[in-house]
Amino acid sequence: MSSTTPPSATPDLADLRVKIDQIDQDLLALLNRRAHVAEQVGEIKRREGSPFFRPDRVAQVIEKIQQANTGPLKNTHVAAVWREIMSACLALEAPQRVAVLGPEGTFTEQAAIEFFGSAAELLYCANFDEVFHTTAAGTVQYGVVAIENSTEGVVARSLDLFLHSPVHVVGEVSLLVRHNLLRQTNSRDNIDVVMAHPQALAQCQAWLTQHLPNAERRAVSSNAEGARLAATNPSWAALASERAASQFGLHIVAHAVQDDAYNRTRFAVICLPQTLATPPASGKDCTSLVVSVPNKPGAMHDLLVPLKTNGVSMTRFESRPARTGQWDYYFYIDLDGHPSQPHVAKALQELRALCAFYKVLGTYPVGS
Repeated sequence: MSSTTPPSATPDLADLRVKIDQIDQDLLALLNRRAHVAEQVGEIKRREGSPFFRPDRVAQVIEKIQQANTGPLKNTHVAAVWREIMSACLALEAPQRVAVLGPEGTFTEQAAIEFFGSAAELLYCANFDEVFHTTAAGTVQYGVVAIENSTEGVVARSLDLFLHSPVHVVGEVSLLVRHNLLRQTNSRDNIDVVMAHPQALAQCQAWLTQHLPNAERRAVSSNAEGARLAATNPSWAALASERAASQFGLHIVAHAVQDDAYNRTRFAVICLPQTLATPPASGKDCTSLVVSVPNKPGAMHDLLVPLKTNGVSMTRFESRPARTGQWDYYFYIDLDGHPSQPHVAKALQELRALCAFYKVLGTYPVGS
């Protein structure tokens, strides 16, 4: 007797599609049941005055779902699906307005969608200054700004804006950034100008030198703005995302032209403290602060002593000129840990006593 399954025992494709259609209907009914409960949650939050968006709650729900997942769906895909479900339900409770660097198609937009889901209402800003101002003014609940790139280092303007803004950081997104050469025609010939944000131009400088040595490199406010402009002139090209190519109807002339194949950018999620307070400890947190110390011998050494004696790791240290004309500097520091941990709290207390200027920029779960 043959062990081969007879053709008649194999489910017909049409029957399988009927099953999928029925499962889709069941899923839709369950999603709407969830949405109705979310609306009730929203009413309670509205009465209590509690925040509608809780990134720690989103993380907890996704982690619980992933632990219960038996496959064949991968946990990363499950997380993406549930983030969208929660985003859609949150939009019924209270739509979340988020300021990002525009126009549509920027990596900042992509980072915001990854954090908040696609149901968030995005406000596109001309520059990072506008993102900070709009968020601080309460026009939006949240803003998303780039703060550091693995190839080119910190985004200086973002650090400067944090200095005197009332907003704080409540989350971060680490995004793998691939720059593509976009153009009206599918050819590298006769390109006079390549446009992008200054960081993107720097991240692709070796490729541009090799392949487009005679093209002008023109800095614009965002990569997506470069793509928008490239769509208006056949001799112009842009460095931007695949999303921007689709948005402005451009050809991807060359894929992933960044000099570092693993080029990543960190984006900070910012808001006013009254919108969302410091998230509770997650077990893998970062505390960011900016300080200055008196300009005297040994001041920098003294700054690091509280961290060493209390066993707190420093994961980033950047200096920015204070612009006083006296060679004074602000120091931006990322620490591993949460202020609710006694050793972190003690280190921060001792550090503050040494500083002429001290400001905690935020404590938040480390982005994956």
